[in-house]
Amino acid sequence: MIERELTVSNRLGLHARATAKLVQVLSAFRSNATLVAKGREVNAKSIMGVMLLAAGQGTAVRLRVEGEDEAAATEAIVALFERRFDEDN
Repeated sequence: MIERELTVSNRLGLHARATAKLVQVLSAFRSNATLVAKGREVNAKSIMGVMLLAAGQGTAVRLRVEGEDEAAATEAIVALFERRFDEDN
């Protein structure tokens, strides 16, 4: 299992488009992924679950990935967060 602390840094936070991109990236991996924020824990492969976090810009999020390709999945999600979901210029 791999855990990483991340911060939502894109201007609009984990809104519908960013959430869809997150779920799309994770769908390529077999590992289970969980996001924890604001006292809630959700399946990171679920658009509705991630949207329920209502994680705006600046929100601290813990990513937990477990499975056979956990390192690659974690790397892909960390990169997505670092690129601000490809939204900010």
